[in-house]
Amino acid sequence: MRFSTQTLLLQLGVVLLVVLLSGAVHAWLVYDRIGTEAENQALTLARTVAADPDVRSDVQEISKEEGTPPPAVLAAGPLQEAAEAARIRTGALFVVITDETGLRLAHPETARLGERVSTDPSVALGGQEITTRNTGTLGPSAGAKVPIYAPGTPEGAGTSNGAIVGEVSVGYSMESLSQSLARDIVPIALTAGGALLAGVLASFLLRHRLQRLTLGLEPEEISTLVHDQVAVLQGVDDGVIGIAADGRISVFNAAASRLLDVPDATGQDWATAPVPEQLKKLTRPAAQDAEAVEVVAGGRVLVASARKAWHRKEDLGWVVMLRDRTELQQLTRQLDAVGTMSTALRAQRHEFANQLHTIAGFMSIGQHEQAKEYLARISATGPLKFPVEQGELLQDTYLQAFVGAKSVEASERGVALRIGPETLVRGHVADPQDVTTVLGNLIDNAVNAAVAGSATERWVEVELLDDSASDGGTLHIVVGDSGDGLGSIEPEDVFAEGFTTADHPARPGAGQGLGLALVRQLARRRGGDVRVLEAGSTGGPGAVFMASVPGVMDVAGEQADERKDSSG
Repeated sequence: MRFSTQTLLLQLGVVLLVVLLSGAVHAWLVYDRIGTEAENQALTLARTVAADPDVRSDVQEISKEEGTPPPAVLAAGPLQEAAEAARIRTGALFVVITDETGLRLAHPETARLGERVSTDPSVALGGQEITTRNTGTLGPSAGAKVPIYAPGTPEGAGTSNGAIVGEVSVGYSMESLSQSLARDIVPIALTAGGALLAGVLASFLLRHRLQRLTLGLEPEEISTLVHDQVAVLQGVDDGVIGIAADGRISVFNAAASRLLDVPDATGQDWATAPVPEQLKKLTRPAAQDAEAVEVVAGGRVLVASARKAWHRKEDLGWVVMLRDRTELQQLTRQLDAVGTMSTALRAQRHEFANQLHTIAGFMSIGQHEQAKEYLARISATGPLKFPVEQGELLQDTYLQAFVGAKSVEASERGVALRIGPETLVRGHVADPQDVTTVLGNLIDNAVNAAVAGSATERWVEVELLDDSASDGGTLHIVVGDSGDGLGSIEPEDVFAEGFTTADHPARPGAGQGLGLALVRQLARRRGGDVRVLEAGSTGGPGAVFMASVPGVMDVAGEQADERKDSSG
């Protein structure tokens, strides 16, 4: 049996039980109310009969006589006449009058006159009024018993000195009460039936809604799906964001939180969620499935794609996938640098071979002095010389190699890469990846700007300064170019995610849309920053960028070098 069917039957059973219990309790309350009203009515009638002066006198006269008059005498007496008149007038089942011993002096059935009453009269003969529900000779009844006081004796005088001479017992038939209940039970039954019908209808509607909300799945299947979803979403390195059809984020796995560097946004509205705008554009109605874009977030380069989710013909919303390409881009940049350096070294190898041939030629023709001078010049400049001016200011071998490789690449494009005179790097690079990302992006943008600029002399100047001793290993980078500057571009716009100056008329070919945004986020994540010092102007000099990247220089290495220099 399906779970929805079980739920329906359970609901119907509960509704039926509640209706039956409610109807039974309501009927019992009505029955008890009618019985209480009958008791009160009987008590009122009994008090009226017991207070009648004639009744009190007649009962006292009979009580004074020896024995009890015969039934025929009692049947024709005034007490029987008064009792029957009261019974017939009020519709009571019986009005019974007894003497002080409990013998009947008036009764609807004359044959029972002079007999002892079938119910205990002691409470009333003891001076107390009482209401009862019991079964007597005339059947079940709800009634009351009231004492009869002697004439001239106030009510409540007690049982002393013959104050109580008898009692009056009045009862109303329980069968008439049942008939009254039968008349009142019709609205109760109709109410119960209406409640049962409403409960059945609500149960069917709830069953239909349950099936629609669970897509027809059973609880065991839903439980399995939830376990599988948690295992898959939390076990993959890709970020997964699920957006429901109403625009609410329904899935936001741990990888998405880590890649975007934002807390879990499950339950938030997608339109106001703290995620990049480029991701939100992917889920707009005009967007195409599987459309992929590169997004910079949390210091990472992410590839994001979105796909529409459907279940049969029901729109379930969107699924956004995030993949981290930061390490791949860093590795690609490093490989490019290695390739550039390899090309430069091959060129220098040929130059070095030519130098050796030159020396061998001097020696073969006996020009020893000229060979010595040539060797001196080679020793001063080095056999492997990168086309970078003032490269000797860089003491770190990694920076020398990387900037040298960039100088070869810039030279091939007709741009002279030079080191600024204020450069001073005494420490050693401790985090080559971040330095490569920041310095490489700034140099590449500057080379592109110089190539696209209108200046005749194309150059890029780089100044590097480490402040590791006082600032926890900070590397300060300043890069300027001979391009035409930012023009009409606002300085902060170049750091916006997705902004590119590649096709901008003020700086054509100057950007790729991710580099500057990435380096700023990377620097700020370390506690530093990247900003524009000068926007530049047409005809040069161009824009000047400054970056501060803490924690990338080795303090211990610098201090060791200083101790070595001081000891030497």
